[in-house]
Amino acid sequence: MKILLPVDGSDCSLRAVDHLIAHVGWFRDVPEIHLLHVQAPIPIGRVQAHVGKETLHAYYLEEGQAHLLAAQKKLDAAGRFHTTHIHVGQPAEVIATMADEFGCDLVAMGSHGRGGMAGLVMGSVASRVLHLASCPVLLVK
Repeated sequence: MKILLPVDGSDCSLRAVDHLIAHVGWFRDVPEIHLLHVQAPIPIGRVQAHVGKETLHAYYLEEGQAHLLAAQKKLDAAGRFHTTHIHVGQPAEVIATMADEFGCDLVAMGSHGRGGMAGLVMGSVASRVLHLASCPVLLVK
């Protein structure tokens, strides 16, 4: 069983980590956990004229690691081995693509719980993942 666990450092995404840890007994075998953070890209434009590719890469890496830290600590404390991944792009699209690439059986992620108009106006990564993912998606509120 391969599980993709996308996190953004929010309390909501950390609840998904807690939920997975608490319910790992649901799975017959110990799951292979892929912890993922997707960093939204900085609009390139004139930025590249002033910031080198290496600096931009270092920024994405540093930001990604900061957002993964709390989830990593929770998984480590629970004795759950995981592999971490940091990607840059549109979150829902990257999550669905990575789930396919890793051959995941499940995406477990937090849902910010925005409903109605807020969800329509702001969009929802979780609802977009539901539409794009080719495997089941577990949303934790």
